[in-house]
Parts: sequence; structure tokens; C-alpha cells
Amino acid sequence: MNRSNGARPVQSAVGSAQHNISFAEGFLVWLRVAALSFGGPAGQIAVMHRILVEEKRWIGERRFLHALNFCMLLPGPEAQQLAVYIGWLLHRTAGGLAAGILFVLPGIAAILALSLVYASFGHVELVQAFFFGLKPAVLAIVLEALVRIGKRALSNRAMLGLASAAFIGIFFFNLPFPLIVLCAGLIGFAGAEAGLAQFSGMPKHVGGVEGFADADSALGESLPAHARPSLGWSLKISAILLLLWLGPVAVLLLALGPANVFSQVAVFFSKMAVVTFGGAYAVLAYVAQAAVETYGWLRPGEMLDGLGMAETTPGPLIMVLQFVGFMAAFRHPGVLPPLLAGGLAGLLTTWVTFAPCFLWIFLGAPFVEALRANRRLQAALAAITASVVGVILNLAVWFALHTLFAEVRDVWLGPLRLQLPAIDTLHPASLLLALAALFAIFRLKIGMIPVLAGSALAGVLLHRLIGAS
Repeated sequence: MNRSNGARPVQSAVGSAQHNISFAEGFLVWLRVAALSFGGPAGQIAVMHRILVEEKRWIGERRFLHALNFCMLLPGPEAQQLAVYIGWLLHRTAGGLAAGILFVLPGIAAILALSLVYASFGHVELVQAFFFGLKPAVLAIVLEALVRIGKRALSNRAMLGLASAAFIGIFFFNLPFPLIVLCAGLIGFAGAEAGLAQFSGMPKHVGGVEGFADADSALGESLPAHARPSLGWSLKISAILLLLWLGPVAVLLLALGPANVFSQVAVFFSKMAVVTFGGAYAVLAYVAQAAVETYGWLRPGEMLDGLGMAETTPGPLIMVLQFVGFMAAFRHPGVLPPLLAGGLAGLLTTWVTFAPCFLWIFLGAPFVEALRANRRLQAALAAITASVVGVILNLAVWFALHTLFAEVRDVWLGPLRLQLPAIDTLHPASLLLALAALFAIFRLKIGMIPVLAGSALAGVLLHRLIGAS
């Protein structure tokens, strides 16, 4: 970026012209992306692809997919990390910071407002009925995300096999997601090393759209000067971001002690930021269990209420963790007013969740860009993306069980885990709403927001009818 005029010249292979993408133009585009970032990672990635690749033509297809597959490898929300990555490619560190912060700001404000309403009026029958209708629609949206991501990632039988193995490993054997990611990456790397066609690299299109060549994009296909690996810059930016991330955690531990709810929130979600591979879809089951059973922050079923909030607002689905942090301090406020304590803990949760995302990108992206032509790395990243599809399927099954049944128990048969619902606790109204939402999304092609709104309204009506009977 030319700091004198706010624009960075980017060479294009289209004729001999130079394209200037100003920082101000990038800022406005990221605001637009943030405003449209509904529908979880599948929808958010599709929005970025449509605007940045198809409409603006700032970045090419293969470069977009290369960045996406790297972000899939990282812990945390892949869509937000992809925004940071592309913002950094276009406008250096300032561009990455602007893209990543703008991507989450609308969601932060919306979840905070909804958490305040939920904590204040959640016991009101009308609010309970609203979320009763929302949960089945959330289940349908998770399934739709599974289909969309699967279409892009499962390009052949090998990738389908990796997704199936990931689902079996995490659902039936409770294997940790980092182990699944590592194994998938090694398989992809080995497959490319052996010259197998199934591991030849990334697909040529996203969502059925033919690829737009890197050479024809404004960014071009060469490596920008600022994107070249620099050990000095990497160490400097890492030290700054580590201090910003973990400094507040250390201060809270020293000032309040490890038993305080703010210290617990800071430490727990800092750990989640390191181990939650696969984004929100991969982490929610574990967070829900810990928040309900270990810490007593949430009541059973409230995680689905929080996910309903995240689904109805822009930004990453992992913003639901802000709701968890809010409820933790709201129920254990100490000397603070409960709503104030909840708001502060929610913002703290968001900070320790998203601050590491900038660290992962600024530290790793220069080295990943330098290896962009490495077919083994591309195959490993594509295999990891396929394994994430299996994890999303695990979440979909988990949501289905806990949305449709009031009681679900784990049964272990040696190393094999079975999650068995109590059939007599089936909610017929929830099943009806879920089927209606699935029909609206898959058959009628109705958008996410109308489906959520319609399901919530139907939930209110059904709740009143059931209550009246």
C-alpha cells in the first residue's frame, strides 16, 4: 500500500494496465461483506467469493481456495480468518486488521443486545416460544451448510472417504478433532507424494462457479512484496498479538484469582481458541457440555438458544460463545450488577476468541503464500477441508438429537460411544417445524432469514396452541 495516497498499485495480467485498490475502497467492501455475512461459514465464504472473486475480481479462484484451505486448518472461525488473510494480501497488516475487525463488529453488537434481552426476559413465555420455534430452523440451516460445504470439498471418493472417517472417529469414538485434522493432512500429503489423482490439488471451482484465473485478478498471481516471509516481522507481530491476547488473561488471574468467573471465562475460551479446529460447528458440542455440566454457566438447551441468536445476526457462528460468556457472569456476577457483569464477560469472551485469529494469520500466511505452488501442501489442505465436513455432520446429528428429544444419553460399548435418545421424549412440534424448515430451504429455495422468521413465528403459534390445550 502506498502510504502517501492510501492506494497500493497491484499488477494485473489483463493487458498492461495497473489496478489501484485503495484502502478506503477495501474498507467499504469489508463493511458490505460484514453486513451480508449471515448463514454460518458456508454462507459467509460464498458472500466473500461472490464479492471479491466474481464481482470485484480482486483475487483469483485458486488463491482464494488456497487461503480458505489454510484457514480450515487453523483453530477458530475460518470465515473471519479468511477475511483477515485476504485483507492482509490486499492492504498489508492494516488491511488484515480492518477486514477481521469489521467482519465481527456487527455480530458483537447484535449478540450483546440479544443476550441482554434473553437474560432479562428469557423466562417470559413469549420469548421461550420464540426460541422453541427457532431451534428446528437452526437444525435445518446446519444441514444446509453441510450440503454446501460438502459439494465443494468432496470432489472424489477419496475426499468422501476422509469425511466419512472423520465423522465415524468423532461421533462414535469421540476422537479429538486435532488428531483427525492431523491424520487427514498426512493422508493428503502422502497421496500427493504418491502421485494419486484424487490428491492432485484443489478443485477448479467453488459452488459450481467456474474458476477465475489468478493472473486475471487485480492482485495477480505473483507474491506481493509485503507477503514474503520475514522472520523479524513474524517475531515482532507475534509478540505484540500474544501480549494483546494473553495479557488481559494474566491480569485477571493475578487480580481476581482462578476461581473468579471472569478468570474462568478468560482461561476457558483462550484454551478453546487454541484447540477449536473447524470453527463453531466443531466446538459447540464440547462448549455446551462444559458450560452446562462442568461450570454451570448454562442450562440444558440454552446453547441452542444462543446458536439461534448467532444464526439470525451477521458474523461468525462462533459469536455464540459471547452469549455463553455473558450468561456465565450474569449467573455469577459477584459484586457487579448481573447485566453489567454479563456484558463485560461477553466482550471478554469475544476478545480472547478472536485476538488469536489475527496471530495465526499474520504469523502463518506469509509462509503459506510462499508455498502456494506446492502441490503436496495443497493436497494436505484439501484433505483437511474434507475431514471438516465429517465434523459438521457430527454437529448436525448432535443438534438433531438435542432439538427433537428432551433426553439423550451416552452409552459406551468399549471404545464405541452411542448417543441414544429416549424415544418417548420426542417433541412432535419440533419435528414438524424441522421438516417444514428443511422443505423450505432445500425444495422451495427460501432464504435463511425468512425461514428463521417463519419458524420462530410458527413456534410462537404452536406454543400457544399446545399451552391452550
